[in-house]
Amino acid sequence: MSGTEIAGKAQFDAVRYAQVWEDADILCEALRIQPSDTVVSIASAGDNAFALLAEGAERVIAVDMNPAQLVCVRFRQAAYGKLKHDEFLEVMGSRASHRRDVILEKVCKDLSAGDQAFWKAKRPLVLRYGVGGVGKFERYFRILRHWLLPFVHNRETLDDVFRRRDAEDRAAFYDERWNVWGWRTLVKGFFSKSVMGRLGRDPSFFDHVDGSPAEQVARLTRKALVDQDPSENPYLHWILRGRHGAVLPRALREEAFEVIRGRLDRLDVRESTVEELASEGVKADAFNLSDIFEYMSAGAHEAAYGTILETARPGARIAYWNMMAPRRAPDAFAGKVSSNQALADELKARDKAFFYSDFIVEEVA
Repeated sequence: MSGTEIAGKAQFDAVRYAQVWEDADILCEALRIQPSDTVVSIASAGDNAFALLAEGAERVIAVDMNPAQLVCVRFRQAAYGKLKHDEFLEVMGSRASHRRDVILEKVCKDLSAGDQAFWKAKRPLVLRYGVGGVGKFERYFRILRHWLLPFVHNRETLDDVFRRRDAEDRAAFYDERWNVWGWRTLVKGFFSKSVMGRLGRDPSFFDHVDGSPAEQVARLTRKALVDQDPSENPYLHWILRGRHGAVLPRALREEAFEVIRGRLDRLDVRESTVEELASEGVKADAFNLSDIFEYMSAGAHEAAYGTILETARPGARIAYWNMMAPRRAPDAFAGKVSSNQALADELKARDKAFFYSDFIVEEVA
């Protein structure tokens, strides 16, 4: 994450996201990685940094202000190096498993003492939910899945979400069976700013947002269930089922697994901000900025963007998401950055992480 402003408000001492809730498929298309590229990626739990590594970048620098998030990245790094693909999916929580304890120990024995202690403390959660289920945001969805949804939809309805059907049938399912009074009432309460801040994200993450999260969730759920095919959405699978099953995010797919394993030496994991990279003289060709501007005031956004431009080589590609705070390249840099709106619109329509309101693709002049 970038920006000292949010560091003074939010807490960064626990796993906020145990997996990355941003669609690496559209990210990789946006950044168009070349073999000579140096890529800067917001780390979070690491999935999208590994997806960019699989694209063939010369170097991927994964940065985060939260040391707990970097423990998640280092676990994945070790797991890619030591495990078979099926073991990897089981310990991550993507698939059910009766041997997570053994797999967890296999990965942890070569980690640092501090990282081993971290995962020892998380062991009960890992055995039950997988490494990808130990974060605050994943717990938020567990509350929804286990304690609230059963009062609204029965098991048959939840399973039918993932039945393949055409768009017309998906619309009928949504209107007649999903978007009932109970669901609309649940959305208004559970996806309010106060509840999301307390149980899901940090309350300070809503300081600069526009509008109601509940209204946005209601609108974008229709996108996920009608405009897109839910059966192909790994994020929706986890939200409703607590695992990915056969539908995997990009970095977890079998075709990426061996590629990532062979390129682990090109990953640089740092407890840092993008601003600090600039002070070190780092120059990058592509940036995955997650949704870092979401948490910044307009002034902090402009300052952070200026620092990113200091780090960017000519022609560098920049991609990031907006959830509720509308952020684009500040007007002060209008002559230095161009927006690829056509590509962004095409990719946004396919974004399987459906809860984001916008996806931005920009290029340094």
